[in-house]
Amino acid sequence: MIRFDNDYAEGAHPQILQRLVATNEEQSPGYGMDAYSEKARASIQKAIAVEQATVHFLVGGTQTNTTVIASILRSYQGVVSASTGHIAVHETGAIEAAGHKVLPIASDDGKITAAQVKALYDAHWQDGTHEHMVQPGLVYISHPTENGTTYSKAELTALREVCQNCGLPLFLDGARLGYGLVAQDNDLSLADIATLCDVFYIGGTKMGALFGEAVVIVNPAYQPHFRYMIKQRGGLLAKGRLLGIQFDTLFEDNLYLDIAHHAVAMAMQIRQAFIDKGFALRYDSKTNQQFPILPNDLLEKLSEKYSFSIWEPYNDTHTVVRFCTSWATKQEHVDRLRADIEKLEGGNL
Repeated sequence: MIRFDNDYAEGAHPQILQRLVATNEEQSPGYGMDAYSEKARASIQKAIAVEQATVHFLVGGTQTNTTVIASILRSYQGVVSASTGHIAVHETGAIEAAGHKVLPIASDDGKITAAQVKALYDAHWQDGTHEHMVQPGLVYISHPTENGTTYSKAELTALREVCQNCGLPLFLDGARLGYGLVAQDNDLSLADIATLCDVFYIGGTKMGALFGEAVVIVNPAYQPHFRYMIKQRGGLLAKGRLLGIQFDTLFEDNLYLDIAHHAVAMAMQIRQAFIDKGFALRYDSKTNQQFPILPNDLLEKLSEKYSFSIWEPYNDTHTVVRFCTSWATKQEHVDRLRADIEKLEGGNL
């Protein structure tokens, strides 16, 4: 079985494993106060060109989202998100369990617009009974989105302007940030994201690390006491150097983006194979996630050799599926898949 169902099926990039083995018997302070974590923080601060930003390492994405959101919101506030956002559909109500409502905005491609945020904000404050409602207090987006789509610099700038005018902090989930940064249609840099967001995180778990996410708090208003929140949420790893070493390695010699380039290159070959065979794509993703629309009778045939995600029904006879690549996706596996796609019949909806 060749797996294309996610981008964390493998362990970790060999360079990370080598660093972990090489440093295994070293003694260091705990809770991320070690030299490796400090070096990783400095590398990230240099990459985003914001020295005053604070950088914190957590273990996983859901933990990161709940910790960041809870640290910013008051008890009566909620977080604005695309209806398809990770916090809205794939975190088992973690945000609500922490005491904050997710305020969804309808989205077909995974993105939300500045106009939508402004409309939601105005609707709340123009309602005469707004004190009886959850107040919008934060805007959450992801780049790439759950559907593999990306924000342009113009779109993110417009969101930033609306958020500033409305007094809403902007938080960007970067679980797959590297794949977004190297996408063919991307015009955002890490420095742009740091300029336009109050808080964002750089994903490691889905980007070649064993585990780990790097939270970057750019806005000084949200920096104080964040470590208290990490500890309270169970995220202050005693062996914090394990996270520091991984991000130190990812940010050496462009490894983070090299990993992303490989995964996206593999995904583009899969994308083109489906297009060439006449299959439509549900979302215009130029990242490591591809979403072909396949006849239901072909799913069982493909699943004999490959694992992939069933994403959503398209109609009575077709289903949207997801093929996902990673740092470890092999060219020979992609070649086999492309050859089998060529043998399929039933394209053109």
